[in-house]
Amino acid sequence: MRDLALIFAAALAAALGVGLLGALTLRLLRDRSITVHVCVLLTTTVGAVVAGVVVVARAMFLSPHDLQVVLLTVAAAASVSLAVGWYFGRRLATAAVWADQARERERRVEKGRRDLVAWVSHDLRTPLAGLRAMAEALEDRVVDDPATVAEYHRRIRTQTDRMTRLVDDLFELSRINAGALRLTMSAVPLGEVVSDALSGTAPLAEARRIRLVAAESGWPTVRASEPELARVVGNLLLNAVRYTPSDGTVRVDAGRERDAAWLAVADTCGGIPEDDLPLLFDVAFRGEPARTPDPGGEGSGGLGLAIVRGLVEAHGGRVDVQNVVGGCRFVVHLPVA
Repeated sequence: MRDLALIFAAALAAALGVGLLGALTLRLLRDRSITVHVCVLLTTTVGAVVAGVVVVARAMFLSPHDLQVVLLTVAAAASVSLAVGWYFGRRLATAAVWADQARERERRVEKGRRDLVAWVSHDLRTPLAGLRAMAEALEDRVVDDPATVAEYHRRIRTQTDRMTRLVDDLFELSRINAGALRLTMSAVPLGEVVSDALSGTAPLAEARRIRLVAAESGWPTVRASEPELARVVGNLLLNAVRYTPSDGTVRVDAGRERDAAWLAVADTCGGIPEDDLPLLFDVAFRGEPARTPDPGGEGSGGLGLAIVRGLVEAHGGRVDVQNVVGGCRFVVHLPVA
């Protein structure tokens, strides 16, 4: 009985030594991945078994052959244990990362939803208050001269058009976020889409004394859904015209690189703060007050660029923005036809 107690004590001491070394290693590697922790834990367990076996074998004066047989047996079991631990450790690490990303994604979506509700409530409240005031003034005959009545009617129509655009943007954004967007892909000449968008933006640009410049050649043919691509180009042009000071310039050009086409819209807005660049395509983001449209202007509730990103990504492309001399430049990358 005394011999068994001595054997147990010797094996326990050896295993404790390896266990303390493993605990120290885990503490030093506390910032590493789950896979590393699982592998270190299994290695420590197997090492403790091997240390106990070796100490007991030497105390019992086992022959080298018998000790070798025992160690080979333990090594085989250790190989299987480490392989299984590494495999399932990677699976656990992947699951943990996926769960963390899912939680972060859910937090961002929820924050975006709250911000969207707040911004839309604000953007609807202002025109609705104006519409109600003008409607009451007309109804109570507070104004009755033809010129003022005509001006009130014009303002009512303008505010109604603004709210209609906002509702259209909300509907488009909800389709994108819900995955309900169905694209009819075909070969689309990019030059024709840009030409139509320039024609639609020209009156606003002329009213703000902004020059619209487009490249004369180099327009590729892309694989896209024409209505959604027209929406992308139109939103980028309206955004550029809206934030470019009077007597500024908005330039549109395009090209092709390997298996992708690109479309660039550059303006002379004076640039965007670097901290705002990563947030520019977020829902309802407008940045500093200097870049916020007037309440009665052509604002879109901060949804225009969010729609651009959603539509471009639905085409399998991407959109980037960067500051250039005197302004900023939006670049859309799309697959070529």
